[in-house]
Amino acid sequence: MFTARLTHRALRPALGTTATFSTTSARRITGKDGKSFSGQLMESMQKRNQLQNAEANKAYQRGSTVGGLGKDDGGPGKGTAAGGGGGLSSLGILFGAVGLSCIFYYLGTRKNMTDDTRSTQPLMFTHPPKHDLREANLQSAWKEFVDILGSEHVDTSLNERNRHATSEWSSHPQKAGDPIPFLIVYPSTTQEVSEIVKICHLRSLPITPFSGGTSLEGHFTPTRGGVTIDFHRMSNILKFRPEDLDITVQPCVGWEDLATMLSTHNLFFPPDPGPGACIGGMIGTGCSGTNAARYGTMREWVLSLTVVLADGTIIKTRQRPRKSSAGYDLTKLFIGSEGTLGLVTEATLKLTVKPQHESVAVVTFPSVRAAADLVAQVVEHGVPVAAMELLDDVQMRCINESGTTSRHWKEAPTLFFKFGGTQLGVKEQIEQVKTLAKNHGFKSFEFAKSKEEQEELWSARKEALWSVMALRHNGDGAEDKNRVWTTDVAVPVSRLAEIIEVTKEDISSNGITGSIVGHVGDGNFHAILLFSDKERETVEGVVKRMVKRAIEMEGTVTGEHGVGLVKRDYLAEELGQNTVDLMRRVKMALDPKCLLNCDKVVRME
Repeated sequence: MFTARLTHRALRPALGTTATFSTTSARRITGKDGKSFSGQLMESMQKRNQLQNAEANKAYQRGSTVGGLGKDDGGPGKGTAAGGGGGLSSLGILFGAVGLSCIFYYLGTRKNMTDDTRSTQPLMFTHPPKHDLREANLQSAWKEFVDILGSEHVDTSLNERNRHATSEWSSHPQKAGDPIPFLIVYPSTTQEVSEIVKICHLRSLPITPFSGGTSLEGHFTPTRGGVTIDFHRMSNILKFRPEDLDITVQPCVGWEDLATMLSTHNLFFPPDPGPGACIGGMIGTGCSGTNAARYGTMREWVLSLTVVLADGTIIKTRQRPRKSSAGYDLTKLFIGSEGTLGLVTEATLKLTVKPQHESVAVVTFPSVRAAADLVAQVVEHGVPVAAMELLDDVQMRCINESGTTSRHWKEAPTLFFKFGGTQLGVKEQIEQVKTLAKNHGFKSFEFAKSKEEQEELWSARKEALWSVMALRHNGDGAEDKNRVWTTDVAVPVSRLAEIIEVTKEDISSNGITGSIVGHVGDGNFHAILLFSDKERETVEGVVKRMVKRAIEMEGTVTGEHGVGLVKRDYLAEELGQNTVDLMRRVKMALDPKCLLNCDKVVRME
């Protein structure tokens, strides 16, 4: 009421003050006085209110009245209108300033959210993935997939959806209530994969890739449901160039089938993991196998990849030469990424000529320590063996009891050696290993005299996992040892004997049935553990301590199995949190909607 009685002239100082506030406020937004924006705003509003109150008091002290105000400005009606208008204008300016400040504040915070200049992506600054799993969205996607592939290549049956959710040999078994895929799609070409991924990208549907299904760390567990892309129709050899020693294949070509085909051309592809593995999964985990001691891992044998990115874009990482300095090495970026950065649809692989002559030797020892010490000696002396594989006494007993091979084995810690080269060279390697083995008190030394004997001797190593699984109890009770946990670590070869010995003692002292096997020529070994539901916590402790020892010895949490769901929380301890945050940044750069194999390798929430 009082404000309405003021003359337009009396309000002029206040209006001038308001104008001054706007200019001053604008300066203070970008000023260097160190005050926050909200603090500057409140200070300016207080000063303005003080000036307005002072002017109002002066007018009141002059004895102004409603009639006087009207007389000064030419009449009661005119004066009243002016007074009312002045009051409303002042309130409007006040509310306008507050509204403007809110807009500036919102834009400022939005700028901070969108203009993120960090090189890494800490988990605390990561927004949870937003996927659209509404029934209507999924049903619409199903229709679009059918249009692309035909109904016979889009499967919604419960049996297939469950089969694509877990496996009996996975260290991350499916629990009641865990998500399963909404459907399975079976593409046959890179273009079909691209079209599928484009639909998923448009509809924000999570994607899980699936090839051989032999992975051990929960790699194909669909933690978000959605769509599983099964590549089993993409199992063709696309181009074979023996003159260049390379071959281009689709992701579901099995390494064993590839080896059989190449052998007829006197060629071979060295990486040889467990039976049933396919090229796509081998690339995804960066696997190796028994030949790694001499020939290296998957990273050394992939020349180029065709990859479908998270939005359906198709890229090729490089051409076919054996070396290239052309930009970033995107090929190796995707190897070991476990389908989290892109989906491999074609791979060009390097090949090599088979050795002229091969042989296999089997050596038993009184202790696992003696066997592991010999491995370090062979490496130190530079004996060019093709492979060195360790199976402890428990593993040899499992092989005998399961009957998975054609012969009975000595139940003692055993080293399997594979030799390759000229006939004279192989003979020399055998003699060198035999001489070194004597210094470690070997109990027996047997080497193959024919191809058939080679296959028989080497079969024990390849059947290690399956022979342990064959001993599981078939019951579902809590006491039944119907679970298997297979894990691996790798350390420098000089620390191998120590970590194997301590791990074996840890397994035994905790009453767990478990064996030690490994590609020990490059410091990589595995533990295969049988346990009941009641023993799961005990087994988790054994695995955790095994991993911790490897890190303390400057080793790695996984030599070839990959990270998946089980090992992801150990990465920060091995590599440092900043390195893991950088991995998360790479993931978000290539897959900002987090659709591809979400939750594997690094956490996203």
